Amino acid sequence: ERILRLAEMCRRLETEEEKVLPFYPSLLAEGEQQDAERVLKEKPAEPLAQAMQDYVGLERFWQRFNKVKLEEQALVQERAALSHRNQHLRGLLQQYLEGLSVSPEVLSKPNPL
Repeated sequence: ERILRLAEMCRRLETEEEKVLPFYPSLLAEGEQQDAERVLKEKPAEPLAQAMQDYVGLERFWQRFNKVKLEEQALVQERAALSHRNQHLRGLLQQYLEGLSVSPEVLSKPNPL
């Protein structure tokens, strides 16, 4: 019940795109998709598989959760790349400014320009 209430609260914060198309399209072929649906409809024989049937309703939750985790990892990698590029550009700017100014400290170093 708590997860469902949290899902309702989060639903208000979704963008229009997430509300209309919240998941990636399936990569399974038509036959594979039908086989997967058939297997899901069958009554499981193993105890663990029977216990898993109680949580089938949370499948959409886990799809969303995993999608968010993937996006989070992509953003972390993008941030690291941008941070690296920022440091590189700051170094180039520092070299340029050192080349423009004249001070004893700058004169003691080789001119970058």
